[in-house]
Amino acid sequence: MRITLIKPNIGRMEHSLYVDEGRMEPLQLGVLAGMTPADVEVELVDDRIEAIPYERPTDLAAITVETFTARRAYEIAAGYRAQGVPVVMGGMHATLLPQEVGRHADAVCIGDAEPVWKHILEDARRGVLRPLYEGTCDLPQPASLTRRDLFRGKGYLPITLLQFSRGCRYTCRFCATSRFFGGRHLVRRIDEVLREIDAQERKLLFFVDDNIVASPESAKELFRELIPLKMRWVSQGSLDMVNDGELMRLMADSGCLGHVMGFESLRPENLRVMGKTPNSGAGSRYQHELAVLREYGLQIWAAFTLGHDGDTLESIRGILDFALESRFAYAAFNILMPYPNTPWYHELAAAGRLLYDGCWWLHPDYRFNHAAFRPRGMSAEALTEAAFQVRARFNSPGALLRRFIGLQGNLLSLYRVAQFLIYSRLFRRELFKKQGMRFGLG
Repeated sequence: MRITLIKPNIGRMEHSLYVDEGRMEPLQLGVLAGMTPADVEVELVDDRIEAIPYERPTDLAAITVETFTARRAYEIAAGYRAQGVPVVMGGMHATLLPQEVGRHADAVCIGDAEPVWKHILEDARRGVLRPLYEGTCDLPQPASLTRRDLFRGKGYLPITLLQFSRGCRYTCRFCATSRFFGGRHLVRRIDEVLREIDAQERKLLFFVDDNIVASPESAKELFRELIPLKMRWVSQGSLDMVNDGELMRLMADSGCLGHVMGFESLRPENLRVMGKTPNSGAGSRYQHELAVLREYGLQIWAAFTLGHDGDTLESIRGILDFALESRFAYAAFNILMPYPNTPWYHELAAAGRLLYDGCWWLHPDYRFNHAAFRPRGMSAEALTEAAFQVRARFNSPGALLRRFIGLQGNLLSLYRVAQFLIYSRLFRRELFKKQGMRFGLG
């Protein structure tokens, strides 16, 4: 039996397929490949860099679907099904909208795929795929290693992706991850994480956890085990980590370079409405949190969301000023997206504030990084333009120099200097390439 694992692209720019220069390993597909029986031949196809090989014989096409890639994923599925190849789809979007995804696939997997993956393969081998598979696991990636040989030669960034925990105990109203996991936070066995680190070759790791410190005591156990390994690593974490001195010390000692962190907004009323609990005790300028993060030399990728009901064009410009004053290593200024089936999506739908017929991810007129709802304090067009200008100004050459000079974390070593300069330029290029991109190729 032969299966093809597929990572879809987002879509195309004006005249060509988008090629993601900042692409990372599709970890979820490598994990499933690692759980696949040895007598099944596996091919990994990454639509971000290579053509879909419809002409190559395969017995099953397995496609991971995110909301931003749904339109392209359905195009790929149609290509395989037209040749009689069965298609199974899973991932975040499949769990959020299984009925929609089911219209484009022979089988849909909702929830965690690990508990049902071998059942899917066995049913496919026998030609009796069920329309729906539902997986719920209490232990992520049990007793298996990621198939990293499938990543070789595809030009991914030189950083190894792996996972320690999954989900987040917070339930922010706009967050698709919160909807997917329902407030659950699952922790992997530390000995298996260490085995996976030992099985790969790099010294730079990215724990793709939704919130690596959601269980502080478990995180401390991991960090203690990482210290003798002399690794460098990054992850995603919540701001309330700064309130635990032992956690911060172990994190720094274990080789942490920094985190993606959701600051989201400077307005307390926005944080309250969105349910951003980890930020609720912070002041409007996050002075205490930033002081602690700088004390431990952590580089921060600050994530902000724009378009809350309490936002104005002036407050959005204030977020840019705050990010420049804080000299974050990197920052993302994302327009709030109404992800399907989240509480915020249903609230907007009930108020008649959704654009693109409430289905922006499939609408032919929607463009990447554009507002998909009617904000309260401005027009959708004004929000789109303001967000783009904030991104462009933060990533301008002058702002890059200002951030570099003032960043304690960047100046701690030549390694950090090099990382900052390389990735800042890369992210700037990607910013302009992706703005206004179409979803899918059709």
